[in-house]
Amino acid sequence: MNYKLHTPEGVRDLLPEECAKKKEIEKRIECVLNRYGYYNVETPTFEYYDVFLEKKGDIHQKHIYKFSDREGDILALRPDMTPPIARIGATAFKEEKKPIRLCYFGNAFRYNESLQGKTREFSQAGVELLGINSDEADGEVIALAINSLLAAGLNDFQIDLGQVEFFKGILQEAGLNEEEGEELRQLIENKDFIGVEEFVEQFQLNSNLKELFLDIPKLCGQIDIIEKTKARTENIRAKKALEKLENVYSFLCDYGIEKYVSFDLGMVNRINYYTGIIFRGYTFGTGSSILDGGRYDKLLGEFGHDCPAVGFGIMTDQLINAINRQKIEIPVWKVDTLLVYNKEGRKQALMTADILRREGMYIENSLLDGDIEANKEYAKAKNIDGILYFVDNKNIELINLRTNNTVKTTVDLLLEGSEGREEN
Repeated sequence: MNYKLHTPEGVRDLLPEECAKKKEIEKRIECVLNRYGYYNVETPTFEYYDVFLEKKGDIHQKHIYKFSDREGDILALRPDMTPPIARIGATAFKEEKKPIRLCYFGNAFRYNESLQGKTREFSQAGVELLGINSDEADGEVIALAINSLLAAGLNDFQIDLGQVEFFKGILQEAGLNEEEGEELRQLIENKDFIGVEEFVEQFQLNSNLKELFLDIPKLCGQIDIIEKTKARTENIRAKKALEKLENVYSFLCDYGIEKYVSFDLGMVNRINYYTGIIFRGYTFGTGSSILDGGRYDKLLGEFGHDCPAVGFGIMTDQLINAINRQKIEIPVWKVDTLLVYNKEGRKQALMTADILRREGMYIENSLLDGDIEANKEYAKAKNIDGILYFVDNKNIELINLRTNNTVKTTVDLLLEGSEGREEN
């Protein structure tokens, strides 16, 4: 195998059209985030391995790319964007007036198994709202997630809301320890109904509580599922968690975006990472979530500064896959004009083209000399619609390759028309 000609497993090249689409989608999302008051930050592609120790996140250590520097310190390619942002929040913004709104765009790296069909380098875009623990803050972040997906071009999607405190509350009511709770959590997360049933049969639980555990993976639906579930538990912690979901939903109704929201009380991520609301975004055309988020009030404390936080990350690659499969058109820039000139018209051609570029045209300089037929052939092959041909330093031919029509004009007349367009 000639390794010079191939990329490693799990990574790939982005060719011009796909790259332009990705940049356009990221630009749309960034515009939404900035207009909500979220400021861009960038973190290093690799950090000290300690930043990503397992207790600081939900990424298994075997999925992290690790290596050593010359001093022998263990470094890691970032497997997730949230811990580095938490590090920034706990250090650079420690004394800053709260709340702090940050957003990011970047690539992360995980050693995913090839059979999972996931890439090992992937793009994320997201936000972190630091310093406020409130239902209103949770509502803002979820609204921002929804509006980001809408801006990206997606219309048919769903944001599922859950609450880890609800699950912790009924574990408390059942008297299960942390290890038992984690085993049950994994069964519920995997929607393993039989496994859940076999597990709860091991314990002396009252019939109502046992039935609630069995039903958790099925507690999905609209807002009425919350009220129905509240009636099935006496645990104050669990009831309060459900009430917080209702409060967040009321904020989302005020934003006018409740139609994109549903509830999944069986969505129970790792217990030690998220501390309150959790949510995921789904659409058709992709086999996994396109967005993940939640509240993680303990994470910044791992970096020496206790501070509440809530945020989300958009899996940009998954989002683009869904957009492609749903055949959603994302207009992207393309060269619309090929600049062709003879030697005597070169200086005027280059100066004129720069004027037109400043007005928003995408103009490619021809490197095929002044052979107009060769340039027509090249332009058609590159899907360029027109040629701006400088016969000399005064006379121009405007060639429309779609209609095959040619209009003769002069530099002065062309620029007069340009000035008119600019004034309009």
